[in-house]
Amino acid sequence: MHREYHKWFSPRLNRDMELLVLGHGGVPVLIFPTSMGRFFEFEDRGMANTLRPAIDWGRLTLFCVDSVDTESFYCKWAHPSGRIRRHQQYDDYLVHEVVPLMRRMRGSHRVAVAGCSFGAYHAVNFSLRHPDAVLACAGLSGAYDIKPFLDGYYDDHCYFHNPVDSLPSLGDPWYLGQYRHDIRWVLAAGEHDICLDATRRLAGIFAAKSIPHTFECWGYGAYHDWPLWHEMIWKYFGS
Repeated sequence: MHREYHKWFSPRLNRDMELLVLGHGGVPVLIFPTSMGRFFEFEDRGMANTLRPAIDWGRLTLFCVDSVDTESFYCKWAHPSGRIRRHQQYDDYLVHEVVPLMRRMRGSHRVAVAGCSFGAYHAVNFSLRHPDAVLACAGLSGAYDIKPFLDGYYDDHCYFHNPVDSLPSLGDPWYLGQYRHDIRWVLAAGEHDICLDATRRLAGIFAAKSIPHTFECWGYGAYHDWPLWHEMIWKYFGS
């Protein structure tokens, strides 16, 4: 498997950021880690190996990014206004630094996006905010309401990064057109998943907005954990 490590100083985050590129061709896939996870998590957890046949065949290239969760949503010492501003800076980093790298390396304007657990929130939120950059999005075992991270604080930045609040009232035809016609959406969770209700809630919002999507509840005792996500990632990206 072709493997590249990248590191550069991000002017938007004012610090060095790292990412891992796995693959040599095909669809570029932006991979978010789980809560407070690192860029090497997807590889260390064996998820990249699960997708190895598709990667080796040149069908996929994974771009595994770092998180800044410990500086944003999980930074409990900071005021919530600072947490959401840091997350906005992370969003800017992704749009203006990571996605251009993906486009240069793979010659594709649109990218696929995926994440598990809190990474699913990042994947869905990113795709809703930047639909012109996305061709497919898979939120695996995600929760999509950020209010529990904000200690009662709420401003416009929070609203527009909170899909369960901003999507129901969205009426902009440009965004809705992109959501409905240009992105393949997958929302999935296990039958015993702590995020099943949250995933079902978001799927209901998608349905109410007439956004085509796949919602799947995985059975056979599926829990919110890596064995489930191995199966999911292969079905949605590998097979």
